[in-house]
Amino acid sequence: MKLMYNRPAEKWTEALPIGNGKLGAMVFGQVTEELIQCNEETLWSGYPKDNTNHAALDILPEVRKKIEEHEYSNASDEAKNMLGAYTQAYLPLCDIMLRFPRHESYSDFKRELDLNNAVAKTSYNVEGVHYTRSLFASYPDNIIAMRLTADQPASLNFSINMSSKLKHHIQAEKNELLLKGQCPEHVDPIYYDTKNPVIYGDPETTNAMSFEARVHILSDGRVTTSGQTLHVEEAVSAIILFTAATNYSGFDSMPGSCGKEPSEVIDNVFDHAILKSYPELFHRHKEDYQLLFHRVTFDLEGAKKYENIPTDERIQRYGAQDKGLIELLFHYARYLMIASSREGTQPATLQGIWNKDIRAPWSSNYTLNINAEMNYWASELFNLPECHLSFLNYIEDLAASGKHTAAVHYACRGWTAHHNSDIWRHTAPVGDYGHGKPVWALWPMGGVWLTRHLWEHYLYTMDETYLKNRAYPILKQAALFCLDWVIENKNGFYITSPSTSPEHHFIVNGYKASVTNAATMDMALIWDVFTNTMSAQHILGIDYELQKEIESIRANLYPYQVGSYGELQEWDQDFMEEEPEHRHVSHLYGVYPGEQLTETLTPELFESARASLERRGYGGTGWSLVWKLCLWARFQEEDHAFRLIDHLFHPADNDAEVDEKGGLYNNLFGAHPPFQIDGNFGYAAGIIELLIQSHQNYIHFLPSLPGQLPEGQITGVRVRGGFEVSIKWNNHEMIEASLLSNHGSRCYVYNNKELKVTSEQQKVSTTSHNDGILAFNTDIGKTYYFKPKE
Repeated sequence: MKLMYNRPAEKWTEALPIGNGKLGAMVFGQVTEELIQCNEETLWSGYPKDNTNHAALDILPEVRKKIEEHEYSNASDEAKNMLGAYTQAYLPLCDIMLRFPRHESYSDFKRELDLNNAVAKTSYNVEGVHYTRSLFASYPDNIIAMRLTADQPASLNFSINMSSKLKHHIQAEKNELLLKGQCPEHVDPIYYDTKNPVIYGDPETTNAMSFEARVHILSDGRVTTSGQTLHVEEAVSAIILFTAATNYSGFDSMPGSCGKEPSEVIDNVFDHAILKSYPELFHRHKEDYQLLFHRVTFDLEGAKKYENIPTDERIQRYGAQDKGLIELLFHYARYLMIASSREGTQPATLQGIWNKDIRAPWSSNYTLNINAEMNYWASELFNLPECHLSFLNYIEDLAASGKHTAAVHYACRGWTAHHNSDIWRHTAPVGDYGHGKPVWALWPMGGVWLTRHLWEHYLYTMDETYLKNRAYPILKQAALFCLDWVIENKNGFYITSPSTSPEHHFIVNGYKASVTNAATMDMALIWDVFTNTMSAQHILGIDYELQKEIESIRANLYPYQVGSYGELQEWDQDFMEEEPEHRHVSHLYGVYPGEQLTETLTPELFESARASLERRGYGGTGWSLVWKLCLWARFQEEDHAFRLIDHLFHPADNDAEVDEKGGLYNNLFGAHPPFQIDGNFGYAAGIIELLIQSHQNYIHFLPSLPGQLPEGQITGVRVRGGFEVSIKWNNHEMIEASLLSNHGSRCYVYNNKELKVTSEQQKVSTTSHNDGILAFNTDIGKTYYFKPKE
């Protein structure tokens, strides 16, 4: 449950993250000059504005015409003119620096991140004095708290100041530091070449956000002020409290005119926090955090073998051979989820809540063609629906802003979103009105994919009130967009046009192109939203006429095609891929995270999808590796799955720019490279998918257990149907399992081990189906136990 190191962090990807969903910090654990790099969830460039391209609709017929004439390269060039503005950037807040005089020579250094308590700690000795620092980010009190101690009287001496990469000024007064700053009106993305990448407005008239950050010190020593620096002298202990706020008041509200003052928010936080002792603050933090973190456990036999070796050395020396590291990375994902995504906060970005750059990789935004969704694949499985809510709320906001984009760009009802978004709920295709590339930007399926999260939340909770009042209205509007977006081809099939397979080109007549008709992922996503919408209509007993219309169109969607290699085609025709081992596996959406393609329902297409995955290979970026892991779990190919785990556990190059190597950084952050948090979350989803599956309307224990993990247990995992499941296995076989019913649903379990079912030592009446499924009724709040028949 700990990440441990015997040296300070030298790079950002060695520092240790703490967070409460609102505030984040990277703790370096340096000795003489400690650095704590801080973030605030709403600190973004820009402001609300219309980012649509009002010329797009006029260009659409010409793009479709060129596709029909098989002028794919020309269609791609023309489609550039349908793009809108770029998204804005998630920004770094400030750095806190602490300087400790005469600490150059130290010994017995230890740095750790305690996942059980959500605390980052640093300790060391200098001249016979033992120094400690402990930091945590409290959700209940909205602060980052740090306690510094020395075990000898009057031995703690340090100075503290702040800085920011954004425009700012700092004041030091009594025992407080105050940093006030201004966000830029625009930050161009890292991949866009411009002479003015960061644009600030007039300080008096700017529409961009302002922000404040404050440090408050309590100490038994002497606290003095010198310029913009605070000094603590001859102390035994010191408590540093930190918080920050912006004047953000909603995605559709101008921050400069909203009337919200960051200082008022901070005053309120400190008015309450400074009245509490450090033990009380820590207790409130710990109680809140552990209520979430302790819901799930995961233990592997042999996991303690290397637990006393520093984490970075374990990555370098053992990788996936270290079962404790496999276990630790799983718990780390749960920790990161709680730290970066809480109820009432913004959802986790490409980097969670942690970012050090003004021009972060890909603007540290929300990338909707896989990455943002992958961040939340495990949230319900983790038994953390509260953490999922921030993303579900975000989707509701996107549905509101996406209506305008659907109307302006495509003259469609409903709502749409494309592959990038930001805090302002950007839904237009990005590309600076013609400078971007359709291969990644012209993809109006982002909103369609996002609706699966609304549907999954219902499947895990079985909350019909949520389905009726929140999920269904958004599902319906996404389905309406698809009804209007599809067109009928000459063979009577409904297709999308123009259509791209995210970020992947095809080769035709020796030329590279990206725009065609009916890319496989488009059709899979539309089938998915149609199916889920009709299921919701059936459950709620509403919109029968619309249900008939959707069912008619779904029955005539352009069907899956099989290519010349026996693989599931990625596009409507059997084009040659630019990269057969491309990182995206978008055309396999119907296998995972969807469930349209299964061995039982679509055996031939399921086998073709498997051939596609083999063709993609075992390389890729961090998130790509774990998507393939989840897919191999669905194919119940545990050896292939573990090969992806092994690849993920390779040490990443801390100095690498963007490439395809993947791996883990020393602080266990997943490497794209650079860092993207989706790899961490997707890994945990993949681990659970190996151990339990519920996507086929029944629960399957240990469907894809790797041979390298012969013994272990997992408890408290949520599955579809409103159940919590625990499993224990030995010698690669399940020896017992339990199921808690939170909804009282009828339960279906795959009976491949001839299971017997009991509840409170009473045999449960079950029904056996010819397909090997065991069924029985459950009562709310009752636990059921499974054991193989002897």
